[in-house]
Amino acid sequence: MAKETKKDPTELTIEEKLKNLYDLQTMLSEIDKIRTLRGELPLEVQDLEDEIEGLSTRIEKIQNEIVEAKRDIANRKSSIEANNATIEKYKEQLDNVRNNREYESLSKEIEFKELENQLSEKRIREANAAIDHKNQEIQHCNDEMTERRTDLDIKKSELDEIVTETKAEEEKLREKARNLETTIEPRLLSAFKRIRKNSRNGLGIVYVQRDACGGCFNKIPPQRQLDVRMRKKIIVCEYCGRIMIDPELAGVQYAQKVTEEKPKRRRRKTEE
Repeated sequence: MAKETKKDPTELTIEEKLKNLYDLQTMLSEIDKIRTLRGELPLEVQDLEDEIEGLSTRIEKIQNEIVEAKRDIANRKSSIEANNATIEKYKEQLDNVRNNREYESLSKEIEFKELENQLSEKRIREANAAIDHKNQEIQHCNDEMTERRTDLDIKKSELDEIVTETKAEEEKLREKARNLETTIEPRLLSAFKRIRKNSRNGLGIVYVQRDACGGCFNKIPPQRQLDVRMRKKIIVCEYCGRIMIDPELAGVQYAQKVTEEKPKRRRRKTEE
């Protein structure tokens, strides 16, 4: 038995194109429902991961600042030791000065070195206080990161449970959708995806219901409704831009209200 050759999407009738588009929309809407079941969980998981990454970066930055502060403390301590050695040398030289000018010069050098040491000691105290504060900040970040990781584990567990329940169904629908997309000409498919992306409810093609667009619910003129029913060309809603399809072609059946006619009262003939 010979295999049925696949029809070129461009050679399909308008009716076939609309039917394929509506079938694709139905599958994509089912996928959207599955995503809705997950709710805000994917976003919450992403936010928690971003927050943890931010805290980790913050801790690393503070640790680098502490390393830099300790390096500065070490340099200042070395400077103090060098100054003390110089001061001792100058003090020894004071005993051998020959005039007042040399004495004043050495005294000023000793005073200058002592002032340098006092400033360095002050900067060391400030640096140590800053290090203590930064260590407290790191501890706070670590505590916060532990809480966020606990929340993340809970959210991931909830999300994984939902994904596991719906994964097989979603993959099956996606496979069907991909196969169906090959039956739709690229230009029409691209337009459909663009319309769907710009729609809040994800609908790119809708059927006419109660003389109105099934997407934005604006009234459709009778002539335009007739064009939709004729299935001779692609008709879009002039208000929202969605592609419109005849309910019958979409396979949609909805009950129509039947108004019962009230029995007319018979007029009695008046005798003349």
